[in-house]
Amino acid sequence: MTDKTSMYQKLFVLEMANNHQGDIAHGKQVIQQMKQVCDDFPFQFAFKLQYRNLKTFIHPDYRDRQDIKYVKRFRDTELDETQLLELKQAIDDAGFISMCTPFDEDSVDWIEQHGFDILKIASCSLTDWPLLERVAQSSLPLVMSTAGATMEEVENVVQFFLHRHKQLAVMHCVGEYPTPRQNLQLGQIALLKQRFPEVTVGYSTHEDPNETEAVKMAVAMGAQLFEKHVGVGELNAYSANPEQVRQWLLSAQEAYAMLGLEGERVAVTETELTTLNSLRRAVFAKHDLVAGKALQTEDFYLAIPSQPGQLLANDLSKYKQFELKTAVKANEPLLLEKLEITDTRDMVSASLSKVCALLRGAGIAIADGVNCQLSHHYGIEKFEETGATIIDVVNREYCKKILVLLPGQNHPVHAHHKKEETFNVLAGEIQLQLGDELKTIKAGEMVTVERGVKHAFSSETGAIFEELSTTHFTDDSYYDDKTINQNSRRKTNLIFRADWLTTEWA
Repeated sequence: MTDKTSMYQKLFVLEMANNHQGDIAHGKQVIQQMKQVCDDFPFQFAFKLQYRNLKTFIHPDYRDRQDIKYVKRFRDTELDETQLLELKQAIDDAGFISMCTPFDEDSVDWIEQHGFDILKIASCSLTDWPLLERVAQSSLPLVMSTAGATMEEVENVVQFFLHRHKQLAVMHCVGEYPTPRQNLQLGQIALLKQRFPEVTVGYSTHEDPNETEAVKMAVAMGAQLFEKHVGVGELNAYSANPEQVRQWLLSAQEAYAMLGLEGERVAVTETELTTLNSLRRAVFAKHDLVAGKALQTEDFYLAIPSQPGQLLANDLSKYKQFELKTAVKANEPLLLEKLEITDTRDMVSASLSKVCALLRGAGIAIADGVNCQLSHHYGIEKFEETGATIIDVVNREYCKKILVLLPGQNHPVHAHHKKEETFNVLAGEIQLQLGDELKTIKAGEMVTVERGVKHAFSSETGAIFEELSTTHFTDDSYYDDKTINQNSRRKTNLIFRADWLTTEWA
C-alpha cells in the first residue's frame, strides 16, 4: 500500500462489479488477465469488488423475482462472504491495491474484516446517510463517486468526511450506462478541483469501452485517479475486455507524456534556446563607443540576426547596467565578453525585504497594487546609506505617501517649490534638518515643511512616516547636490504587493 500523499496519484481502478458472473474461477481469470495488462504500465492499480448482503439488501418478498432487472442480476451472480473473501485474496496475490464498494452496513463490516485497502462509495449511495455514518466509523481511505448529485449534496458529503479527518478522493461520474460522448461532462473535473482543493479528484467512467480519447481529456483536466468496469468474455455495453483496457491505458500514458512535468517549471532545452535566440533581437552599437562607457538607450539599436555570445534585447532590464570593457565601432555587435554587467535585482530584493520587515513590525498594512519607489540618489548599491522608500497612497488635490527609512539611511537636502507637506511619524524616529534647524521627530509627532524650505531627513534606528501634502509633481524636487537631478537612474519604480508583507524573503 502506498503512503497517504501518493495513494491516489495515477491510480487506475479496475471495477469487476458483477462481471465475475457468480463464478469464482471466472472472477480469478478476470483478475489474472487484467494483471497481465497492467504489468506493462507505470501506474498504480487497484482492483475493485462490490459487496452486498443480499439477504437483507433485497426485500424478502422480491428475492426470487426475475422481472426486476437488478434483483435478477444480483441473485444470478450472488457470492457468499467466503467466496468474496477468496476473490479478495486473489486480488492481493496479483499485487493489486484492493478496493471495495459496500451497498449496506453489513458489507462495511465484511470490507474491514477482509482487509481491503480502500473503501469506495457508489454514486447511488452518496446521500445514503445511514450507510455514510457507518462508513465514517471505518479507518479506511475513501473514494466517492458523484453521479446524479447536486453540488450541495457533494459539498455536504465532502465536509461530512473532512470534518471527521477522513482521507478522501472525489470522482466525477455520469450515471448513464454507457455514457455517450456528448454527456461525459469532463469539465466537471475542473469544477470539483476548484471547489474542493483539499481532496484528490478523479474520473469514474461508464463510457463505451472502445472510447480512449476521454481519458486524455480527463488527465488534462487534472484527474488523478480513474475507474473503469472490466471483465472477460461476454460483457455489458460499458465494461472493457483486456485489450480495451490496454488501449485505454496506452491513451492515458500518452496523455501523461504530453502533459509533461507538473509542479515546477520545465527546464529549457538547447533546441528551444537555439531556436528562440535566432528570433530574438540583438544589441548593436548605434555609433562608436569608447571603453569605460556606461551604456545608455541612445547608444544602441536592436536588430536581427544575432551572433553567438551577443547581448540580446531579452538581456536588457532596468535592473542591469552595462559598461564597455573595450571600444566598439558603429553597427558592431555588443558581445557579452566585452561588457561589465551589474545586476541590481538582488540588491533591490534585499532592500525590499528590510523595508517590509519594518512595515510588518509596525503593523502597517499597504494596499495591494500601489506605486512604490526606491529612491537611490547615488545608485542602488548605496541605497541603504542614501535614499528612501516612497509608497504612493493617493495623489489628487491632496496627496499622501508613506516613507520608510532603513536604519542608518538618510535622504539628501532638497526643497519643493510647488507643494507643502506635513510629516507624521508612525514608527521609530527621524532626524529632520529643516532649514538651519535640526529636529528629532518621534512617533506620534508631526512637523510641516513649507514651500521652498530646504530639508533633509535620516534615521538611526529606522522609521516610518506619512507625508501629507498638496499635489505632488514629479519635477518638483530640487537637490543641493545638482548631480542628483541629473541622474536618470536614481529611482527604481515598483508595484507594491500586499503579500510582500507576509513573504519570507530570501
